[in-house]
Amino acid sequence: MKPRLPLLLIGVLVAAASAPSARAQKTPVRPDPAVVEEMDEYASVDISDPLEPMNRAIFKFNDGLYTYALRPISKGYVAVVPASGREGIDNFFQNLLFPIRVVNCTLQGKFRRAGLETGKFAVNTVAGLGGFIRISDDVPALASVPREDTGQTLGVWHIGRGPYLVLPFFGPGTVRDTVGLVGDYLLSPTNWDIQQNVEWYRWKVVTGVNVVNGVQRLPGVLKTYDAVRKDALNPYIAVRSSYVQYREAAIKQ
Repeated sequence: MKPRLPLLLIGVLVAAASAPSARAQKTPVRPDPAVVEEMDEYASVDISDPLEPMNRAIFKFNDGLYTYALRPISKGYVAVVPASGREGIDNFFQNLLFPIRVVNCTLQGKFRRAGLETGKFAVNTVAGLGGFIRISDDVPALASVPREDTGQTLGVWHIGRGPYLVLPFFGPGTVRDTVGLVGDYLLSPTNWDIQQNVEWYRWKVVTGVNVVNGVQRLPGVLKTYDAVRKDALNPYIAVRSSYVQYREAAIKQ
């Protein structure tokens, strides 16, 4: 019997990349150490966690998955692809998530920010060779436009975040952000069947794109996870508190 591990890992990476915004943008690709330091694992965070036993079990599963499966893949990716190449690939996928950001800016009534997102996308796509070069970083007005996603939009609409919820593969979340994943999934171009009539399109193209997206995100996601978890007396509480603080801050931006 052929080993199933490679197929399992491909499935994990596709799952992790299929809804790219809610988890990806909540966990920055380039973690800011200053932000991480400000997240206090013991801070008073008002969040309901009635599913804590189940959440802790899934947290433990995810921790093992990150350690024994995804971390080796991440290290291999970093070893094979030079830093400039990784940056270009990351820039491309971040640029590709433009529909998620601009639609949610509009839904939140942040029309000026939606205009900035459009300008950022245009500059990076045209002058940045399809988004591989982030030209917008050199334009002051476009360099630090806060990211938006469907979960944040629901928060701006004063929809409660609901109970804390840890999902397999995806990691920490809330009921509100989990619902937001559906909107992000539908808005992500990597999930659009633009050429759905082409034979094997979904498997060969969409799956391939999502696997590449999942792999290229791993170094940044694991770096942030490690920064939050490092030296924590209770890793579960530390991650839960840091996640909720980060999301609440994002909604207020």
